[in-house]
Amino acid sequence: MSKAGSSRTICLGVAQSLEGRAWHTVNPNDQVTASLVRSLDLPDAVARILSARGFTPETAEPFLNPTLRDLMPNPSTLAGMDAAVSRVIKAIDDKEKISVFGDYDVDGATSSALLIRFFKALGIEVESYIPDRVKEGYGPSIPALLKLRDSGADVVITVDCGITAFEPLAVAAEAGLDVIVIDHHKAESDLPQASAVVNPNRLDDESGQGHLAAVGVTFLVVVAVNRALRESGWYERADCKEPDLRNWLDIVSLGTVCDVVPLIGLNRAFVNQGLNVMARAGNAGLVALSNVVGLKEKPRAFHLGYMLGPRVNAGGRVGDAPLGTRLLSSDDPEEAAVIAMRLNEHNADRKDIEAAVLVDAIEQAETNVDPGSSIIFVTGENWHPGVIGIVASRLRERYDLPACVVAFDGGMAKGSGRSVPGVDLGLAVLDARDAGLLFNGGGHAMAAGFTVEQARLSAFHEFLADHVKQQVAAGCVQASYIVDAVVTPEGATLGLVQSLSRLEPFGASNEEPKIGVANAMVVKADIVGSGHVRCIVTGSSGGRFKAIAFNCVDSELGYALLNTQGRPIHLAGSLREDNWQGRSDVQFVIEDGAWAV
Repeated sequence: MSKAGSSRTICLGVAQSLEGRAWHTVNPNDQVTASLVRSLDLPDAVARILSARGFTPETAEPFLNPTLRDLMPNPSTLAGMDAAVSRVIKAIDDKEKISVFGDYDVDGATSSALLIRFFKALGIEVESYIPDRVKEGYGPSIPALLKLRDSGADVVITVDCGITAFEPLAVAAEAGLDVIVIDHHKAESDLPQASAVVNPNRLDDESGQGHLAAVGVTFLVVVAVNRALRESGWYERADCKEPDLRNWLDIVSLGTVCDVVPLIGLNRAFVNQGLNVMARAGNAGLVALSNVVGLKEKPRAFHLGYMLGPRVNAGGRVGDAPLGTRLLSSDDPEEAAVIAMRLNEHNADRKDIEAAVLVDAIEQAETNVDPGSSIIFVTGENWHPGVIGIVASRLRERYDLPACVVAFDGGMAKGSGRSVPGVDLGLAVLDARDAGLLFNGGGHAMAAGFTVEQARLSAFHEFLADHVKQQVAAGCVQASYIVDAVVTPEGATLGLVQSLSRLEPFGASNEEPKIGVANAMVVKADIVGSGHVRCIVTGSSGGRFKAIAFNCVDSELGYALLNTQGRPIHLAGSLREDNWQGRSDVQFVIEDGAWAV
């Protein structure tokens, strides 16, 4: 939401925290806050956060209670939708063979699984193809499409990819293969040769749905095809029961959360209602994966983003790329259990590989990156391409700057980047491609991928740094941490946690509220797991809660927590409800700290 008219002030006097950040708070409008409390019967803390984030009573009500009924657009408002529906209907009527070509990440897996489930409900078996990240790279390739054509495919639907696959789609067309592109990544002025291109980020699309993940766009395609089948009487002629599309919102919510698209508008309705569907445990794959990770409570967006999603991703990153799609499209509990275990094992391997690459990347960033740089750009030999995106995310979080991580592969270099709000990294990569610096590349505002010849890597780095610099304010970008509310230790209660839950689901463009705990006393601290610090926190006026700081033992924050020696410390992070053995309590996830003056 817009924060027009709001102002920031330094929070708790922290100009530089233990993590090197200035803490700010956005001052709410007191009049709007009071109106929110009165009109929507909100707790004061929730109303103040909504006010600071730019909400009014009129905009807050649909935000707090998102429904598909109110937010679902007519799918035909998306450019290319009607052409896509017509081609799919023709394929169904003519009994043509349909194949689905998906990306290897969660968004691609959920999009692929959604189409597989829809066509299965129609009595149509479709073939799916998920490329190997290392051997084949991102998106549809000429060999892959020709392989599908040779296997008898008449129509290929690409999901979460294809918008920049100009040459492969042209070759596919010459071979007599019709391709329908369903994507959400940034499009160029020219579109690839295809039977239809559905992408709300087409330059000629006026639907206003550019914030959707690919799985959200795919769901709209399914809605449109289903509508056309119903209106034509196909279900009656085929003696087929029309599927309830809402039953698949669980996988739509998973892909939406994990692709880190803004949780606004239709996305918010997808996730809100998808979590309710997931709680009914109707998807065998999600049930199996929840069992593997020990998820017993009602799922929240946090569980999707940090527990389920990374495991679905792990097959495409370091294991067997199609596993995520197979898991989410399976109706066999035994098969799903086996796949879930394999994905969990791949995720453990991914963590080990990621940790090794991250250490090298941080060392390089600390040694070679100019403090005034507009972007973190690190490169490495033998870095696994399956983890460079995650490492880029870690660097982005650590330095509060756009970050690119590049792995060398022969004479080529494959890179992945993650951005910060206000810097459109996908646009920068597309412009570099247009400038002839890249072999391939694309993405969206917050994430991008690229392939570049090693000989052009320095020129690309320079181009990217200049492009980013033009997008941000002049000078060095200071790391900043927004604190939404400040409490004393006795104010960090379960009641406050439950009040803040009114703002869920949390994600991009609706961040989980960050709470500052003033003048905390760490009465006990120890190291647990692989580098986490666990604490018991109290205050001079009472209050007591558990806290944990993840992956911080070697940082200034970790050292401070382990060695407070009775000195008061301001803490910042997220309040969560901790359900352990049937008991509800408060747990504070520490993200930063500063010595109290």
